[in-house]
Amino acid sequence: MDTEAVRTFVRAAELGQLRYAADELGVTQQAASKRIAALERELDVRLFDRTARGVEPTLDGQAFLPHARNIVVGVDRAVTAIRPGARALRIDVLGLRSAQAVVLHDHWRSRPGTDIDVVTLRADDPGVAVAAVRAGELDAAFRSVTDPAALPREVRMIHAFGSPLELLVGPRHPLAAARTLTPAQLRGHRIWVPGIVPRSEWSDFYDQLATEFDLRIDAAGPNFGNEVLLDILAESADVATLVGARDRYLWPPGHDLRRVPIMNPALVYPLSLILPRTNPHPALRPLLTHLAGLPPLPEPAWLPSWAQPSHPGEEASRP
Repeated sequence: MDTEAVRTFVRAAELGQLRYAADELGVTQQAASKRIAALERELDVRLFDRTARGVEPTLDGQAFLPHARNIVVGVDRAVTAIRPGARALRIDVLGLRSAQAVVLHDHWRSRPGTDIDVVTLRADDPGVAVAAVRAGELDAAFRSVTDPAALPREVRMIHAFGSPLELLVGPRHPLAAARTLTPAQLRGHRIWVPGIVPRSEWSDFYDQLATEFDLRIDAAGPNFGNEVLLDILAESADVATLVGARDRYLWPPGHDLRRVPIMNPALVYPLSLILPRTNPHPALRPLLTHLAGLPPLPEPAWLPSWAQPSHPGEEASRP
């Protein structure tokens, strides 16, 4: 079916004049009329009645009109999908208070004309984000796949930035008064990270962290959200958790929670960016440049074995 003929039919039906539709579509009235006639022959129905005021859809035309609109919308979306510069950059972050969202917001503030559509898939399986990037539903996703060999050929994963961890504790915790901590000072303390999903990137990260530094990572219990976690920390004398240095957390003043940096070595969660291997959105290039300009990680730093050493600055020059 000639989709431009369908578009001509839709605009003529909406405007009530074939001439108006032709002018809007940049063709002659005769060409528009030929398109409609060809469409009527293909469908074997009459789509319009000609009146003194213009054109009116027949009963068949009225029945066809909503479906014809869907065809036009579908074609426009398909064209937009392969012309990414014509729409906002669609990018997935783990949460709107996460380090990824904070860095993305900083980038947008430095380039306020950038049109960004921030998405939160809220899926523990990074494969969901990979599939969305592969299908063109997302332009990029701040997710990590711990086995890069499992990625489909249509997408690639690059290092975005590292997020140093901090210990978050309530005022009664024995480590609350510390200005900095080493991983060795965390041994024996309960570090509660509820809701770790088995075989996820977080599970792999915390397994390696606990093994490397002999830490007590407690993943027991469901994750009821940050508010519940912060309430428990504020009341507890023995429970702590780990948060990213750029993650945003808000709590009532009475909670008096403390964020304590961990150093020598810094414990770094590596954040990756998944993007299409070909035809990336043009707005990704300046984002990669922004990521390359982030402050370097503190030294020494510990990262899990699957952390990629590549730097986003290397990717900014690639198409």
